[in-house]
Amino acid sequence: MDPVSMGLLTALAGGAGGELGRQAWTGLGELVRRPFRRGGAVVPEGSAPEGSGEAELARLARDPGDAAAARALSVVLRRRAAADAEFEERLRRWDEAARRISLTGGDVHNSISGGTFSAPVIQGRDFTGTTFGTSPADG
Repeated sequence: MDPVSMGLLTALAGGAGGELGRQAWTGLGELVRRPFRRGGAVVPEGSAPEGSGEAELARLARDPGDAAAARALSVVLRRRAAADAEFEERLRRWDEAARRISLTGGDVHNSISGGTFSAPVIQGRDFTGTTFGTSPADG
């Protein structure tokens, strides 16, 4: 499995993505706390290779800007996924869902200056299902 993006980890740890980002971060914590398994059998606590990732997750949560903490978490997640097929599948699904979250802020800063405008100017963000122009009945 490809490692989970350090940028994604630091963004989610820092609160990016709003409520969806918070839910994704919580979901990763739940996944990391799941018992380690090898071939369907639960491995005794503390014997997972290189740890479960809980310590690395907590470290990154305390300091979301810590690139070393993000790297350490990414490495532990990759190692754990390589040793636990169920964890690998769950981590892959988590990663796919987390990557779809918009991690950019919701602020919009539009400006127009100078000149003469002879048509309406529409500013905003994330226009969906909007038609610009006149309807055929207006023509």
